[in-house]
Amino acid sequence: MGYPDQRFDVNLSILFTELALLERPAAAAAAGFTAVELWWPWIETPTPPQAELDALKKALDDAGTQLVGLNFYAGQLPGPDRGALSVPGTESDRFRANIEVAADFAASVGCTALNALYGNRVEGVDPQVQDALALENLALAARAADRIGATLLVETLNKPESPLYPLVSAPAAIEVVDKVNAATGLGNATFLLDLYHLSMNGEDLSQVIKAYAAKTGHVQIADNPGRGAPGTGDLPLERLLDELKDAGYTGRVGLEYKPGDRPSAESFDWLPASARAAG
Repeated sequence: MGYPDQRFDVNLSILFTELALLERPAAAAAAGFTAVELWWPWIETPTPPQAELDALKKALDDAGTQLVGLNFYAGQLPGPDRGALSVPGTESDRFRANIEVAADFAASVGCTALNALYGNRVEGVDPQVQDALALENLALAARAADRIGATLLVETLNKPESPLYPLVSAPAAIEVVDKVNAATGLGNATFLLDLYHLSMNGEDLSQVIKAYAAKTGHVQIADNPGRGAPGTGDLPLERLLDELKDAGYTGRVGLEYKPGDRPSAESFDWLPASARAAG
């Protein structure tokens, strides 16, 4: 049990960001990792030129890294936005334009988990209108994910850092997951359980794990406070990951933490090199 018993991947949108995007897969591989994940890399466009998609695929392939998670277009992230799919008008349109692009790219690299960030509440817009739009767009995304044999992820964020994001508890995200599965009948919508965000919300992490491990499609971690590497804060991450495994979770664990003032490659000293390659 413990960290060496987990299957980790590195989020290349928060780690190795001191490097250009196309250099990050090789850097992760040099640090001993074989699996990576990404937020949507092109924050300015949901439909980047095919040449840019091809270049990212080549960088992943050349490094020998497997992309195991990809966000759909989510607006300015990092930045003020927390997704696009519930935001009426242009952002919803951009999300829809991205659905097949993201799914096709995921299929081309063998990625089987697609994360759809819900989006912030918009001043002056009825939350019920946003939720109806969200369900419609999430159903489209779930169908696209199903087409390529992938799961759709719905993520809880945390209220202190994302005050306008409505899914700031595990039950809130699970409710959306259930609604999407009911709407599509596909059963491929799952919960993205991020221990950092849930801890920032003050949730009982062990209870969340017991209640929702069966509906969890992906896990992400960072320590709290500080969103740093395991061991830089107070979260018992090793124990919590063991609890997830005991509860039946067999998926990967995404490292979505900030490396601090040191280069990303130096932030993995908590994890033995022999435990970094994901089986």
